[in-house]
Amino acid sequence: MSTDSSQEAIHDHLAWWGLKHFTSDHDYFTWQRQQWSSGGLAQLTRQAEQKRSGDRHDEIAFYDFTARPTILPVLYSQRYDYYEEMGRRICASLVSAETVLDFGCGPGILTTFYARQCPEKTFVGLDRSRALIAVAQRKASELGIGNVRFDCVDAETDSLPGSYDLAIATHVLMQSEYDPGLPSRSWRTFERKPDPSQQSAFEQRTGLGIRLDRVCKALRLNGRMILCEKTRQLARRVPFQRAVSRRGFGLVGPAEPIHYRSIEEAVDDGPLFLVHRRSHASSGWDERPEEDEGSPFVQDMAQPMNDPGRPLYENHWPSAQGVWEELRDRVAVQEATRQESNGRQVHVERGTSGDLSYLYCANTFDQRQVLIEKQARSAMIEAYYQEIIRGLP
Repeated sequence: MSTDSSQEAIHDHLAWWGLKHFTSDHDYFTWQRQQWSSGGLAQLTRQAEQKRSGDRHDEIAFYDFTARPTILPVLYSQRYDYYEEMGRRICASLVSAETVLDFGCGPGILTTFYARQCPEKTFVGLDRSRALIAVAQRKASELGIGNVRFDCVDAETDSLPGSYDLAIATHVLMQSEYDPGLPSRSWRTFERKPDPSQQSAFEQRTGLGIRLDRVCKALRLNGRMILCEKTRQLARRVPFQRAVSRRGFGLVGPAEPIHYRSIEEAVDDGPLFLVHRRSHASSGWDERPEEDEGSPFVQDMAQPMNDPGRPLYENHWPSAQGVWEELRDRVAVQEATRQESNGRQVHVERGTSGDLSYLYCANTFDQRQVLIEKQARSAMIEAYYQEIIRGLP
């Protein structure tokens, strides 16, 4: 299927589900207020707060609540671009599979799309929300789809039924969105030491271990997985990749960063991984930072900015480390390093490099920052340094 026809198909499918596409927050929230009463919105907010602070039962209760016919199309319209992006990419990877598991399928929006696009394949959608599964079953019946089945299963307590050539798991294996991940060896490097105890602790507190084990067990010997979690931060991506690798899987091709919008907000998601049992893998796991938007710094060609309030050069990306390392004749004038109980180590220093002054900050969760200015304006660098020092624990 061509890109244009695939895009048209997903648009028609989402419209059938009652989802609408918005590019303006104002327009979306106006529509939301028209569809929901103030009491309904307040109840959804309470459910979301309980989900964030509660246990798995509170999470299930939240998703059960979202299955209500007045809630579902409005709430899930926030994810319209996500569905468009993921539906298009995943459909292109279904070619060689005959039986496909959609783990954590929710109301079945994408599962039914896959089934409609690939009528020769068999799809099974699993989710722990009984209310969402009921919606998925009803919608599949209304669409007249005979090659898809939906079942309610909680992977934290039960094995997954069936055996599959391919498993799809997106935004479901790691339920702890705010877990910072694993710190690097020190503020000087992006490398993580291979620590089995740290890895196991990460898999346990995020729920990744048990869910990934269940999915792997449901795969046939030559099975593949399509995986996408919120792991763009290196501190989360590395332990996620190691969890998949230690279960015998390797990359079929390079991981794909995912970009889309949630109405007006730009979202950097993923990466999207297509993995196979290691004997069939073709690409190794990459534990380096992604290429970023930081511009290079050519020391001999640096020119002052027209804006007196801005430094000569600044970089807030991981590539700032390379800029700092390559400063010639670098001399630290002041520096401080703090160690926190969660493994986070923070370093900040100011110094000189020839006729330049610089400020450099780094921590063990991959944040980097470098500011460079002519020594004649070094007061700006010193002020920034003191401000950061005051904020350290």
